[in-house]
Amino acid sequence: MDSIKKILKTRDPKKAVYSKHEFQDFGYRMANQLNDFEHKTLYIKLAKEENRNMLLDALEFVKGARNIKNPARLFMWKLSKLRKDDQKNT
Repeated sequence: MDSIKKILKTRDPKKAVYSKHEFQDFGYRMANQLNDFEHKTLYIKLAKEENRNMLLDALEFVKGARNIKNPARLFMWKLSKLRKDDQKNT
């Protein structure tokens, strides 16, 4: 998790989104990193309901990938794989 100071420094004031809760900010930052602003409400919902470690693992997977056309699609694929693995372990 990033500190509030770091979040405020990296935030572009031209694209400022004022959020009341931390999960809203996290969901918006995921949409920003995946370049998928069209579905930002989906990422906010995922940030609210999903395991944060799973989301961060899927996001790191996408960041490490090269030559991908749709990072959002790869993120959702990896998240579904992580969910299946988690269900098998429980």
